[in-house]
Amino acid sequence: MSLNEWYDKGLDPDEYIEAMEVNKEDLLYIYDNFSLPADEAFFEEVKNMNLRAIILTEDWCGDAMLNMPILLKISEAGNMPVKALLRDNNLELMDQYLTNGTARSIPIIIFIDSEGNEAGKWGPRASKIQAYIDEARAQLPSKDADDFEEKQKQMHRFISKSYRDDQDNWSIVYESMKETLKAI
Repeated sequence: MSLNEWYDKGLDPDEYIEAMEVNKEDLLYIYDNFSLPADEAFFEEVKNMNLRAIILTEDWCGDAMLNMPILLKISEAGNMPVKALLRDNNLELMDQYLTNGTARSIPIIIFIDSEGNEAGKWGPRASKIQAYIDEARAQLPSKDADDFEEKQKQMHRFISKSYRDDQDNWSIVYESMKETLKAI
């Protein structure tokens, strides 16, 4: 399928959010509380690019919970339509955007031009957020340790809470997405 066909298959963001069961409240919290910087020249650039975005996502994904509301704010300011595709139902597309050639990490945002060609991609995390995750993972006991699963669950809860509550993370994601869009 072409990227235009994938885009057409996607859900409108409101449809996707309405159907969420796991991270809906936190995604909406970020959306409602994140304010775009006064970046009018950048938003005008985005408008002039005439892009659309496909976001590969899943409700259970904490990274998607953090990143999608930031994307939506940028898309609104830049008149960039967005469609959401569930990763697990769209593996044919997902497998074209593997992280490090092996991982189905999400979210992945595919920016497409008016012809339906890939203009750029972003995801699954801003590099500063990835460094934070890598540091947290390095603190975990080895995978064969008796307390590994419990420590990993604690880490995931802590990270999800910081994604929701630490507005610096929101700004990091915004700047990372902006950098990707400016490079198009």
